[in-house]
Amino acid sequence: MKNLFSFFSNYSNKKIISFDGGGVRTIASLVFLKKLEAESGKKVSDVFDMFVGTSAGAFNAACFAFGGFSAEKVKRYWSEAYLERIMKTSFFWDKASLIQARPRYESEGRIEVLKEIFGKNNIAESNKPFLSLAYDIEKRKHVVFDSLNTPDISFVDAIASSSAAPMYFPTHQMQDESWMIDGSIVTNNPTLIGQAYAKEILETENIKIFSIGSGQNKNKISGPSSSKWGGMGWLRNDIMGILLDSEIHNDISKDLFKDNYLRVNSPRGKINKFLDDYSDENLEQIHLMGMEWWSKFGDDTLKFIDD
Repeated sequence: MKNLFSFFSNYSNKKIISFDGGGVRTIASLVFLKKLEAESGKKVSDVFDMFVGTSAGAFNAACFAFGGFSAEKVKRYWSEAYLERIMKTSFFWDKASLIQARPRYESEGRIEVLKEIFGKNNIAESNKPFLSLAYDIEKRKHVVFDSLNTPDISFVDAIASSSAAPMYFPTHQMQDESWMIDGSIVTNNPTLIGQAYAKEILETENIKIFSIGSGQNKNKISGPSSSKWGGMGWLRNDIMGILLDSEIHNDISKDLFKDNYLRVNSPRGKINKFLDDYSDENLEQIHLMGMEWWSKFGDDTLKFIDD
């Protein structure tokens, strides 16, 4: 198994792509990658040697790694028709209340869609190496699912656990009866974990990392106002977004990997901070962010994948 994904081991650069979590905002990464495929004439699944993702990013990574899908095909899984199936509102959800007794969405629709795409296939059946993150709530530790160390984990379990965002979806029970929540609890930007595991999986130190985000929340929070907030105040003012901010991983990666690292991300501007807003207005803003990324990072990305 160790040699399954090993090619030209120590002489050529291997490229990994890392997808942040971010719910529907991760559509921007697919807008960008669709443009990359059009301009380069190459499929994303052929350009990169390993696919890494957290939360919604784990789904995108799995589609490329397992199916070798085009960016356009992966983007179709984020259409309104699929999102309506995935985000089936719980009967117990009270839209008028910030504090909820139950998760906002049921799991059934999400699991059904994952089974349609990945069937009963395990990570071992992936065409390219894959890695995702989750968090075991009973053991209180992070869990990494990858092609080398956990090949018998199903893609459905790996993705469902990595994207079981607290308050949005129920905790996911694995086949071994462990209970998992969203990998963003560990880090929303899995670049560093992906690189650490890639050295073993790809059997080389020569690794280039392309990391793609889902927009940064740069809206100012009032210091004086925050000094008076309790739990409700912080919930209303994006405490979850603050806790999940992983840009420090970007700073560390730039320092460690130098020219072998490229990050695509930007402030999210008018895009809703919530992970599940698939209104026409919000999706349009997400699409615009992806196109703005291409204008800013497209040339550098084309050069990066060709070096």
